[in-house]
Amino acid sequence: MFDSWETMQSLAVLVPALPLLGAVLTAILGPRILKSRAHWPVVLGLTGSAVAALCLLIGVNRQAAQGAFADDPASSRLTLWEWASVDPAMPAPAALRQASGTMAEAAAQVPFHIDITLRIDPLTALMLAMVTLVSTLVAIYSIGYMHGERGYWRYFSYVGLFVFSMTMLVSVSNFLLLYVFWYQKPAAAAAGKKAFLVNRVGDFGFALGVFLIWTTYGTLNFHDTKLPDGQAIPGVLGQTRLASLAASGADQEHDPDHSAPHDAAHAPARKPPAESLYVGGGWFGIGTAICLLLLVGACGKSAQFPLHVWLPDAMEGPTPVSALIHAATMVTAGIYLVVRCTPLFFASPEAQLVVSVIGGVTALMAAIIAVTQTDLKRVLAYSTVSQLGYMFLGLGTCTLIGATSGIFHLMTHAFFKALLFLGAGSVMHSLGGVIDMRRFSGLRHKMPVTCWTFLIGCLALAGVLPFAGFWSKDMILAAVHERAHEGGSFTLAGQSIFHWLYWIGTGTALLTAFYTFRAFFLAFFGPERFPGELDHPPHESPPNMTLPLAILAAFAAGLGVVCEWTGWFDKLLLKTPSLAFAAFHETAEVGFHPHIAAISTVTVLIGIGLAAFFYLGERTQIDRIAAWVRPLYRASYGKLWFDEIYDALIVKPLWILARLAYVVDRYLIDGIVNTIGRLPVWTGALLRPFQNGQIQSYALAMILGALILLGTLALRP
Repeated sequence: MFDSWETMQSLAVLVPALPLLGAVLTAILGPRILKSRAHWPVVLGLTGSAVAALCLLIGVNRQAAQGAFADDPASSRLTLWEWASVDPAMPAPAALRQASGTMAEAAAQVPFHIDITLRIDPLTALMLAMVTLVSTLVAIYSIGYMHGERGYWRYFSYVGLFVFSMTMLVSVSNFLLLYVFWYQKPAAAAAGKKAFLVNRVGDFGFALGVFLIWTTYGTLNFHDTKLPDGQAIPGVLGQTRLASLAASGADQEHDPDHSAPHDAAHAPARKPPAESLYVGGGWFGIGTAICLLLLVGACGKSAQFPLHVWLPDAMEGPTPVSALIHAATMVTAGIYLVVRCTPLFFASPEAQLVVSVIGGVTALMAAIIAVTQTDLKRVLAYSTVSQLGYMFLGLGTCTLIGATSGIFHLMTHAFFKALLFLGAGSVMHSLGGVIDMRRFSGLRHKMPVTCWTFLIGCLALAGVLPFAGFWSKDMILAAVHERAHEGGSFTLAGQSIFHWLYWIGTGTALLTAFYTFRAFFLAFFGPERFPGELDHPPHESPPNMTLPLAILAAFAAGLGVVCEWTGWFDKLLLKTPSLAFAAFHETAEVGFHPHIAAISTVTVLIGIGLAAFFYLGERTQIDRIAAWVRPLYRASYGKLWFDEIYDALIVKPLWILARLAYVVDRYLIDGIVNTIGRLPVWTGALLRPFQNGQIQSYALAMILGALILLGTLALRP
């Protein structure tokens, strides 16, 4: 029913169009007509968008089962209109001339041709279903949470626009359009300036990456393009270039007899075959530069080290906005970008390593900080940073299981992190906005639905079997473990760097279980203790808030099991054209790894046990340990002083430079300009006494002038 290309193209348009329509109607009708009912256009628009996205996912799944995406058919793309066309734009780059052998001969000049094109493939369909479903539940939750707030209509209008931008971001088939919808800032008012500035750093890197892609490949389209004049341009992620990766991605260097490979510990780094049409080039090659610049953009949007500092502050906005940012929309954009560009990263083992190292460092760093935070939402915010690091850790392996695990963890994380943030919002709603865990405890009897749904989110985040986070997190660890055993030239202390990254990921799992259940025990267990300024005892949230919690809890509990047992997620995702090239499918296979799961489970149980030991009952032990490791505690509580370091190294020097620039501009440049402007005034002031209106003075001046003239003539030789 939904698997015809015409139907799927219509659904692909409806998914972003309905949230946009809802946002526009709310902006027009909300202030004066709808008022307290201003949520209806956006909620209905998001609901319709979610239904359309699910129908699209069903259709894509059926088409994928028939092998329809094997060659990225033209029917899987829908061109809405032509946005820009410059013909010719620049000389054809070498990478385009090299690719022209399998297509129409490349012209000496290539056009700059940008269409508004939506693509339909498994990765897009999965992302759209996740984004719209979580966003719809968040919007329904917002009806109760934002009730009576000033700017109620404005809030829902922004939510609709935000979801529209994200759905377009994952639907477009062009790097420039991806950047257009990438360029957005979150709605967190208190930290908006910081988020905006940090993201501009990442966006600058992304923009440079887009420029370099254009000058290297002669196109910004993902797909192969045939222009009206008959000229064919191989897309950056198109079938022409992917076909060049048909040979194995592993280096073919073996022993002289070509019969036995080198020892794994000394095996060379994996790289694409020599005939690949993708640009590599080692640490200083153009291909690596492209990947690293794209990674800078991904680090900014997905809050990875060192551009992670904005995300914990962005939770200062309304909690539903925090849930959207942290779970389903903005921060997932960086993960999507890296997965979509898998062929580019496959051509650069150096870039792969950087992705995993950045992910591992971020995951561990954020988990260490989360251990001591007292603001419930801030704990969850640093947890988001850490879990995004996990995703990058898996994606950096650039293997079949790595790409699958990264997107799978993105999906499961969206549901359980939205659940946890909305649970924290339920607590805030009941406690009059208080979220400091030092000021309340024992909420489980007053808020049972919030308590037990929050527990399900905690179990999923910690990675407890059989909750969703267990399956996706263990797939990431398995991907890193498999990559470590491939060996390669990237070693540290005689071991593959991926070996060390595996243990970093395992240690992060222990810290994740600890800080997650620390927050749960502090908030919902212990003696009943509530803020003194409350004029009523805490109470459970209304049904329009608890119903989304229950639905999200069901996904957090069962999504992983369903995907693991049926295998449909892996099978569908790997039919995405940019993930379906042969060399990629010769890397580590997707599957359950019992030994990885056993180690991970023991680690998680230790973390939960430590949290129970320290925070259930008397807390004297944790106070003693905190006293023993006071410097480490202060470092964690102080967020490793990143804000202070950036303030000292970047903010204050720039402030001093700005003050110097102000002084130079105000007193030197303005002084010179103003002096020049005043010269006519001063000259006029000197001449003004001679223009006094007295005829006698004018006559005297004329006589004196005549005498001076006569004297001058008389003195001439």
